[in-house]
Amino acid sequence: MSLLLEASRVAVLVNLGLLVALGYVWVSSYRSTRALYPLALSVFAALLVLQNAVWVYLYVVDSSYIYWFTSLEIGLQLALFSLCGLETLALVVLGYLTLR
Repeated sequence: MSLLLEASRVAVLVNLGLLVALGYVWVSSYRSTRALYPLALSVFAALLVLQNAVWVYLYVVDSSYIYWFTSLEIGLQLALFSLCGLETLALVVLGYLTLR
């Protein structure tokens, strides 16, 4: 198994955890304030949860995608990993600013 495939799986699962936590905070904020900004962030989190659910399916369940991913050259594997890895970094920053 490719190290980048495993790293991508971890990044996607971390993303899902962060999105659920942030979504909970944003929905709670919306319920207490009825402001549109937390509502928009909640919708944003819900859409990203759907996106990451697709990534989980591809990285964990779909054997043809896993075979295809591991057969790619390292540069393309790194590019695909960077999609999930950069999202993780962005969610960590967003989470820090939200909880601050």
